[in-house]
Amino acid sequence: MICSQLPPPQHLANSNKATRNSNLELYRIIVMLLIVAHHYVVNSGLISVLKESNGFISSSVMLLFGAWGKTGINCFVLITGYFMCVSNFSSKKLLKLYLQVAFYWLSIYIIFCLTGHDTYSPSQMIWRLWPVKSIEQNFVGCFIVFYLFIPVLNLLVNSMDRRLHLYLVALLLISFSVLPTFPMISMSHNYVAWFISIYMIASYIRIYGLFPNVGHRQWGCLALLSLLAGAVSVLVMSEAYQRGFTGLYAPYFFISDSNKILSVVIAVCSFMFFKDMKMQQSRIINIVGASTFGVLLIHANSDAMRRWLWQETVDCVGHFDDSVMWTLGYSCVSVLVIFIVCSAIEVFRAKLIEPKLFELIYDKSKFIFDRLQIAK
Repeated sequence: MICSQLPPPQHLANSNKATRNSNLELYRIIVMLLIVAHHYVVNSGLISVLKESNGFISSSVMLLFGAWGKTGINCFVLITGYFMCVSNFSSKKLLKLYLQVAFYWLSIYIIFCLTGHDTYSPSQMIWRLWPVKSIEQNFVGCFIVFYLFIPVLNLLVNSMDRRLHLYLVALLLISFSVLPTFPMISMSHNYVAWFISIYMIASYIRIYGLFPNVGHRQWGCLALLSLLAGAVSVLVMSEAYQRGFTGLYAPYFFISDSNKILSVVIAVCSFMFFKDMKMQQSRIINIVGASTFGVLLIHANSDAMRRWLWQETVDCVGHFDDSVMWTLGYSCVSVLVIFIVCSAIEVFRAKLIEPKLFELIYDKSKFIFDRLQIAK
């Protein structure tokens, strides 16, 4: 019986061993490349050009190229939940996360001010050190707030039996995903609540598994089918606008946000496929995979970064009128180069800057976490 009254395995909940699985690190890399590709399209002004384009093939190719960013957010939180639900929350992890975010927000702002791409103000300098700017749509701020919930979420996970855990997952999915997918139902949400929902799904997968009769190849087929469904939805919604069936240009409607049910299905199926993939440990993949959050923090840092990167440097709009194959090739190379450069910067920061900065700050701030009894 699927909902049998089995307690969560406590030997998993108390596990504190930090290991990196190369299969999931490879998944993390692929997902980040898709997120960068998404930003290539949506942060460059290209969407407005595609809206007015009469070239079905060229516009369709670029729409599909940038379609998977919101789905990628689910993939990242699934990975976080899968590992953190069986790990101890610590002040060191929290401080490292904050220092990583603050380092890029502050350093890139200073560089852009010095080069004339942004305007300096003392208040902006201070604001850059504040990690939470929004709990609605800002991914980084929402992720930090969500991260603070993890100790409570782990207590909840370990106190529930399987039936209650499954009931909670179903309730969260219906409330925050299934119902908001339909246009006639208006429901607001924020990323913090949604990340908590994904965390509960990931913890259920980690502790109990998901559909044990579905094998690795079958998960791969389901992932491809769900991706195909997402691609078809993009093309159909784009063509519907061009033919005047809708006054709203919304090609990404069914995958426009992380809580859309199709985005959830794609993320879960692809995660299950990569989770069970058999591959040898790769030090290079693990290093690059560990740098992916830094890639996000760099290339999606601010409005000034988006203007400089996508509009001025890469000039996505300027290369759209080239041939389809040339445009696609240019887009792929641009995304790959951006990923490599940002990954190299993050590896450099993590190896040479983070240890010294962390050692300098941690001893002075540790007592704060200890008094709040957050650290283990």
